[in-house]
Amino acid sequence: MAATTLSSSLFATTTFKAPPPHSSSFSHNFNLCTTRQSLPRVRATMLQDNEEKVKVKESLPSKISTFDDAGKASMESGDSTSSSSSSSFEKFVIKVEQSVNIFLTDSVIKILDTLYHDRDYARFFVLETIARVPYFAFMSVLHMYESFGWWRRADYLKVHFAESWNEMHHLLIMEELGGNAWWFDRFLAQHIAIFYYIMTVFMYAISPRMAYHFSECVESHAFETYDKFIKAQGEDLKKLPAPEVAVNYYTGGDLYLFDEFQTSRIPNTRRPKIENLYDVFVNIRDDEAEHCKTMKACQTHGNLRSPHSDSADDDGDAALSNLEADCEGIVDCLKKSVTSNPAKLK
Repeated sequence: MAATTLSSSLFATTTFKAPPPHSSSFSHNFNLCTTRQSLPRVRATMLQDNEEKVKVKESLPSKISTFDDAGKASMESGDSTSSSSSSSFEKFVIKVEQSVNIFLTDSVIKILDTLYHDRDYARFFVLETIARVPYFAFMSVLHMYESFGWWRRADYLKVHFAESWNEMHHLLIMEELGGNAWWFDRFLAQHIAIFYYIMTVFMYAISPRMAYHFSECVESHAFETYDKFIKAQGEDLKKLPAPEVAVNYYTGGDLYLFDEFQTSRIPNTRRPKIENLYDVFVNIRDDEAEHCKTMKACQTHGNLRSPHSDSADDDGDAALSNLEADCEGIVDCLKKSVTSNPAKLK
């Protein structure tokens, strides 16, 4: 009887009580990803219907994107007994990675500003040709990991393909608007894309965190570019018809891939209306914001989940085993391929 009473008392004192969804403390700490108590992994949160307005500034509050928070999240997913020196070193590495990414992004932006300061559709064509390249690179490396038995989850492949599908339709829209009319624009965009692909493959193989942050910087610039264009040309855009490819993509029957790349949203909660060219650019801008949030979430290893995945898969030893089997960068994959038991990798 005493043992039963003691057990009940311990359970009562250790039960975790989550704050109510609409409490002030919960809203203050609500971010792109949340931690789970049972497993050393996090998952992108789901936006509610009353959070329709997305703001990229929350994802990128400064040019050096909160590397302290990224370092803390990365440390929490690892061994809790790691030394303070290793924590400081990791923060330093993250700061260097993000500084390099920002320098590269700013350099490309200056080139685009010089060449396309008065040719919006051509600039958008170049941007969209470049913007979809990272997702091809991510999938190429992930397929290599699968071939070697280093990667066993499909969520990353599904989401990155959906992201590339979304960017491809942005590109088709810009082509229909005449953004690819000049041979020089096509030549420049395609050759930048080839270089960008090779660079991203090497970067992603060495440091996925760095590659995802670089893509976040690119998507953030795309968001700001479209937002500025909408504010400057909004009234004129409302008088122009929407391209047919945009109407078909945003209002078509099968929107599975449209929901798939928006990892911070519950499927079927965003259904755009397309009545004119203004609506098209508003939705393209909001798509870029969703890409930013997904790339931000990916910078914590094991964080990404498909919006269509069963939430029950997050619980239990199987999910923990999958996370431990995954690797972060080719060096980590090589180490785990030598030290891990292949029979446990499923």
